[in-house]
Amino acid sequence: MNLSISGRHLEITPAIREYASSKMARIGRHFDNVIDAQVMLSIEKLQHTAEVTVRLPGKDIHCGASDENLYASIDLLADKIDRQVIKYKSKLQNHAHEPMKRQEVPAE
Repeated sequence: MNLSISGRHLEITPAIREYASSKMARIGRHFDNVIDAQVMLSIEKLQHTAEVTVRLPGKDIHCGASDENLYASIDLLADKIDRQVIKYKSKLQNHAHEPMKRQEVPAE
């Protein structure tokens, strides 16, 4: 998974980069087919915002979270994107259909 972390009105320190990359690694544990992820961290007045766009085969998932603390917003973001990736993966697994030959005919 390619991970790019950038900041708007914020300088990305090595500690922030390491923290964000460790939180985004949780996505890879649930779903192996992640193409890339782009994390945008920003500060506006007293609100710290973290946004991520994850590219999956056939779909892009975007998520955002805000908090007064940058690390807390990264935590919220990781939880949200984790739930969305799990939901996407379960939809892929539930929509596997059997061929028409193998389906049972409903009894009337």
